[in-house]
Amino acid sequence: MQPTTVDNTMTSIVLVIIAIVAVLTIVAIMVGARKRQARREADLAEQARMAQRPAAKPPLSEKKPSAAPLASVPPQPRPQPEPQPEPQPQVQPERQPETRVAPATVTPAPVPVAPPPPPLVEMPDVAPVEPSAAEPAPLADEPIAAAAPQQASLATEAEPTTASANDVPAEEAPPAEPAPPAPDAVAGPPPGERSVTQIKGLGPKVAAMLAELGITNVGQLAALDQRGAEDLDARLGPFTGRMGRDRWLEQAKLLAAGDIKGFEQRFGKL
Repeated sequence: MQPTTVDNTMTSIVLVIIAIVAVLTIVAIMVGARKRQARREADLAEQARMAQRPAAKPPLSEKKPSAAPLASVPPQPRPQPEPQPEPQPQVQPERQPETRVAPATVTPAPVPVAPPPPPLVEMPDVAPVEPSAAEPAPLADEPIAAAAPQQASLATEAEPTTASANDVPAEEAPPAEPAPPAPDAVAGPPPGERSVTQIKGLGPKVAAMLAELGITNVGQLAALDQRGAEDLDARLGPFTGRMGRDRWLEQAKLLAAGDIKGFEQRFGKL
């Protein structure tokens, strides 16, 4: 039903538009006819006005008195036109060739050329000077001979000193003191009493929630069975599912057993 209503509405609109166009056309035709009638009446009135104008002038029935006959004057001969000379062809003056002024060529200034270097003067060959053999200096006889016994005496005096130094027995080093025994390691808490915050993925907020539920160390968490772990996980609110995803029970069992090496191999450094 709705498409039919729309079609009827469109048809009505088209008919209304056609009717408006027809009315406007009729009005335009009537206005044009009135204008043509008015123009025709104006033309007729103008023609009637033009027809009445000659009748208003007075009739020219009276003739003017004719003038006295003029004495006949012999006709004067008309002057014949003088023959015009034939036009001579105009001689155009010869055009003199234009003298073009050649553009002045600007000669570049000569570039100063550096004077050539003076020729090299050959140096005279210098004969190599042969090294003269150095004459050995004369050796003094008496001072050298006198110094030899002194050196020998010094050598003999130094030998007993060296021997005496070698004869002294080396002192025995004092015995090393035994290292003090290492202090006994401070006994820590049992592995099962470690805080639950050492478990990977268990932060302080979850630790506070576990403390409210009575679990404060890894031993208590490791003692839970599967059902107890599920009940505890369901009570963690927004942290539900973290126990199984981060394997808290497995971490707690390794920490409670003191297997730090196995814990670090599986879950990283503690």
